[in-house]
Amino acid sequence: MARDFDLIVYGATGYTGRLVAEYLATTHAGSGLRWAMAGRSADKLAQVRDLIGAPADTPLVVADSDNPASLAAMAAATTALVTTVGPYQLYGTDVLAACVEAGTHYADLCGEPVWMRQMIDRFDARARETGARVAFSSGFDSIPFDLGVLMLQSAARDRHGSPAPRVKCRVRAMQGGVSGGTAASLKATLAAIAKEPSLARIMASPFGLTPGFAGPAQPPADQPMFDEATGQWAAPFVMAVINTKNVHRTNLLLGHAFGADLVYDEMVLTGPGDQGKATAEYLAKTPMIGTPNDPLPGEGPTPEQRANGFYDVLFIGEWPDGRSLRYGVKGRYDPGYGSTSRMLAETGIALGQASTGGGIGTPGAILGEALVQRLRDHAEISFAVED
Repeated sequence: MARDFDLIVYGATGYTGRLVAEYLATTHAGSGLRWAMAGRSADKLAQVRDLIGAPADTPLVVADSDNPASLAAMAAATTALVTTVGPYQLYGTDVLAACVEAGTHYADLCGEPVWMRQMIDRFDARARETGARVAFSSGFDSIPFDLGVLMLQSAARDRHGSPAPRVKCRVRAMQGGVSGGTAASLKATLAAIAKEPSLARIMASPFGLTPGFAGPAQPPADQPMFDEATGQWAAPFVMAVINTKNVHRTNLLLGHAFGADLVYDEMVLTGPGDQGKATAEYLAKTPMIGTPNDPLPGEGPTPEQRANGFYDVLFIGEWPDGRSLRYGVKGRYDPGYGSTSRMLAETGIALGQASTGGGIGTPGAILGEALVQRLRDHAEISFAVED
């Protein structure tokens, strides 16, 4: 069935959605990509289109998460859809359902593992039938981590003949805060667990997104520790609760290409010596999200703050015989907005060009190294072995 568009950005009038649309209007201008902006108000969409300097003939699609018919029409009009309208457990289910039913590829910025697991249980089989490729967590959570492990293990097989059974992720540096949407998603998840306590098992398990499979015990990574591999102190990483689940799901969907015995954790490096220890201890007991100071949905950093942000993530593969391999993922722009908007846009484009079958996957499992190359070429993210 012919579609009017290659890609629709749903939520284009919101803070992050606007950044996605602006990125498409600039980076992919003249590429032949047929894309449209979607949201609840045609007037607001037109205002954003003019604000970001998109062509005056950029199509505008009116759709509302409270109107399933409008969502069905939107999904049927495009090959792929990316949505920034969260929390997804409040506003995303009907959008996803419409895409799955229409065989439309879907990507979001979801960091809500309880909802994600519910959607896997509910829609994965149908997505396989319709051919819809679904990639949750297509921003800073969890693309640099999902693809970082994927690329480390590819290099491990090339250099050492086998995947590394132990992988340590260490955030070496990062500048930029969490988004208002991420904060709202955490609050919605905690509210859902309070209403149905049994859901806490999904949140707590590193294998919460791998129904039918539970691997070996994983490091708790919830206390400060001295990291022998780097010679620095390390603190818990706030995004680990979602990233680790996505890495294990990618591994499962790739037939345990990383090994069924994979042990994986994520922490933030804080430096050596007493100062590094003190910083790690402070971070371990100081909430980085879920506080009264969280940004509100729709709020975000200035263009200068986005441009000056960055992240630097190290992956260390280890084997029982003492061999090791290091792999780095580095991104320009602040992780929660500037880089995330680029990652989501490129994932949406790549989903429409992929040849894999349908189902609820991950960026790593569905797109793999093709997405890595797109991010290198367009989003200013580097992936490289570190000798």
